[in-house]
Amino acid sequence: MFAVLKTGGKQYKVQSGDVLRVEKLAAIAGQKIQFNDVLMLGGDTVTVGAPLVAGAGVQAEVIDQIKGVKTINFVKRRRKHSSKRTKGHRQKLTLVRITDILASGADKSGVDAAVGAGSVGAVALAAIDANTPAANKDQKRSAAPKAAVAKAAPKVAGGDDLTVIAGVGPAAAKKLVEAGIATFADLAKVDVETFEAAKVKPEWVAQAADLAK
Repeated sequence: MFAVLKTGGKQYKVQSGDVLRVEKLAAIAGQKIQFNDVLMLGGDTVTVGAPLVAGAGVQAEVIDQIKGVKTINFVKRRRKHSSKRTKGHRQKLTLVRITDILASGADKSGVDAAVGAGSVGAVALAAIDANTPAANKDQKRSAAPKAAVAKAAPKVAGGDDLTVIAGVGPAAAKKLVEAGIATFADLAKVDVETFEAAKVKPEWVAQAADLAK
């Protein structure tokens, strides 16, 4: 038995077990969904909808949220030598596996209807994206630089966190510690005019004096 369904402005002929890439749906991996826009059912008998087949539905399991192949759009305007532009685009798609085709009773199945991502709010869509494997990978990548910065920040027993001072980052704090300045009190005593072991700004000394109190 096969069915012709419509989603994302496109039509697909499907059978049980088929894997499809459709326009992004508001669903997460592992969720069971149902396509209710069925245009035709085929098998021993053929049923053509007018335009939809009443009570029919196609159930599927969401495998993953993915992106399509990158497409390159290059625009160059004639007689304007400096007017050109290259853009890359990867369409957001949802990978689904067809599990069952219902000739009737789909409206009473209780399975969530397949809804396009453009039909939900931005907050709901952000929550869906946050649960995808791709988003988890991105979170790990974004956490790596933060971990590197934290590792770069010096940790001295009995010392203060010099990065609290506005303008002092992990790199500057490391140089100050190497120059023998590990606390706010140490920095507050620095004479900017004569101190040459590390770069020190007058506003750092003033802030350190306030923090050392």
